[in-house]
Amino acid sequence: MAAEVRDRRFVRRARAFGAGALALVAILLAGSLGASFSRFVRDMGPLDLSVAQERSTIVLDRSGQLLRPFTTPEGRWRLPVTRDDVDPQFLRMLIHYEDRRFHEHAGIDPLAMLRAAGQAIAAGRIVSGGSTLTMQVARLLEPRGERDMAAKLRQVVRAVQLERALSKDEILDLYLLLAPYGGNLEGVRAASIAYFGREPKRLSHAEAALLVALPQSPETRRPDRFPQVAETARAKVLARALEGGVIDVRDADRAARETVPDGRRPFPMLAAHVAEQALAAAPDERVHRLTIDARLQTDLEALVAERAMRLGPGLSGALVVLDNASGETRALVGSVGYLRHERRGAIDMTRALRSPGSALKPFIYALAFESGVAHPETILEDRPTRFGAYAPENFDLGHLGAVTARRALQSSLNIPTVDLLSRVGPARFVARLRQAGARVVVPRETALGLAVGLGGVGVSLRDVAMLYSGLARAPSDADFGASVAEPVAAWYVFDILRGAPPPEGALGGLLAYKTGTSYGFRDAWAVGYDRDTTIAVWVGRADGGSAPGLTGRNAAGPILFDAFSRLSRKVEPIAAPEHALIATTATLPPPLRHIRQDRPKTIAATASAPLRIAFPPDGALVDLGLNYGERGQALALKAQGGAAPFTWLVNGAPVATLELRREAAWPPDGAGFARISVVDANGETQSVSVRLE
Repeated sequence: MAAEVRDRRFVRRARAFGAGALALVAILLAGSLGASFSRFVRDMGPLDLSVAQERSTIVLDRSGQLLRPFTTPEGRWRLPVTRDDVDPQFLRMLIHYEDRRFHEHAGIDPLAMLRAAGQAIAAGRIVSGGSTLTMQVARLLEPRGERDMAAKLRQVVRAVQLERALSKDEILDLYLLLAPYGGNLEGVRAASIAYFGREPKRLSHAEAALLVALPQSPETRRPDRFPQVAETARAKVLARALEGGVIDVRDADRAARETVPDGRRPFPMLAAHVAEQALAAAPDERVHRLTIDARLQTDLEALVAERAMRLGPGLSGALVVLDNASGETRALVGSVGYLRHERRGAIDMTRALRSPGSALKPFIYALAFESGVAHPETILEDRPTRFGAYAPENFDLGHLGAVTARRALQSSLNIPTVDLLSRVGPARFVARLRQAGARVVVPRETALGLAVGLGGVGVSLRDVAMLYSGLARAPSDADFGASVAEPVAAWYVFDILRGAPPPEGALGGLLAYKTGTSYGFRDAWAVGYDRDTTIAVWVGRADGGSAPGLTGRNAAGPILFDAFSRLSRKVEPIAAPEHALIATTATLPPPLRHIRQDRPKTIAATASAPLRIAFPPDGALVDLGLNYGERGQALALKAQGGAAPFTWLVNGAPVATLELRREAAWPPDGAGFARISVVDANGETQSVSVRLE
């Protein structure tokens, strides 16, 4: 009886095999001889690969790591991917399970077709399609709902055309890109990120098997909806991989015990604001590469969100990290979270114009230092003072009396700062910031007065970061014609700011930093830098509302110091330029020891004419023979007006002191830009910038 059953099965299989073989022969004959088949092929038109060009736009970090993908116009996640982006174990499983003879056949596998035809005749229905990976790619390129013989014949033709037009690797790449994985997921990369939360470069055996199984029936096997069905399909792939020696028993057992994901994970949304700006700037580009560091970006987004939310309801935060050498952005946090609507997270607060409070004071001091108005050890007066109708007050409403410029800046005293600004001029101060590339906005119908030094302008966090990065770069920049400050003056500011008292619990004496608080406690700022990196932090309400008690020191400062600790390196100091004047107040040239408070009266009594530099003229190109490999000539310095004696400074360093004559000479040590300043007995100063060759 058993033998009869075996015989009947054998006859039935043989009959099915013969019928399948005849069907295949008929197809082949039709393909070569049949006029109707020729018309069929002609009516299909040429092979069209344009569907494969419709991919998700992606934004990558500096090393190629995914920051943020966007869906296609049809709302699909189809991320670019090639075989090099995928775990080799997955590729071995895929080819073994779907198309063992993929590398041998020319688009169709005759043995698989015979098997499929025999199974169909025996069962009275399609049991397996006999499709190769190439045929599956053909179906994905021309998706149709029909599953009849005409549709199968169409796939056969397209598969042959694909094999003639593309290499095996290129065909495999198309499959990896287009294979469906349920819902709006297309391609193995999108599926791996959605189901496992990571790129497909490294997959477990269980993950690889699941990704092999899903495209066969992506909707009925979706792990986020039908995890048990997905697990059963995965087990089938693992069993066949074990049977074929693709994996061993231990790997198969371990994979079978691994939990199938029962949900989808969100796609990355790192640096969301700058990613959208990159997309808006070049909408036709499909791959955008940024200078962002994904690891640092991840850490700092979490830091800003956690700290800002801890500070109070409605507050947001923003942060910018710049590489000083290149000026490139290494991290940019536009808000506490792009999707946090209650905190207006979609607004990029690094671009918003806000009042900087005291954050721009260092640039006033830098301008005063390079102009010869003051030195870090010059004594300034911190006493109640009126500047015309303007009477500034310190933040704590107190006064320290006589203080050095160093302490005045470290303590962020307002009155000495305004005094220095009155001497260098608010117009010159704003012009210098704009010359360095910052957008500085003065309120409409407001005169450019001394209040600009205490936050009376609008500026963005990005521009403030850029200005401080210029300060960090200036001491080593030989060509500082368009710099925010000259080398010696910039180093003086760095040396002062690294001595500023740090936030509670932070280590001082290393990081140069400055805080700022705008009027009404609306904006809290902290900006810090060392030789290599500048970080700027803002905390406040995106709607411009007040947050009582919010200050740069208690809100933004701690974030700044924690952000620097995430760089995973030591703070690097900036070396002093060659001409920096390291001195005490007592050893300074007399005109630099103390800011003269009787300047207008003294000038009127002793100066026959205003002080000015007669030579070299401002902006001049002076040929001293410095580009011919020789020492070159000395630069003649000539002053007119003012009251003797005179002190001459080049790039902030004295080169001739207490000169009774109005002429001096300075031998430069090389070509480049130079800032020439002269200070007379009354403390009046005049400066010019020249280029020496």
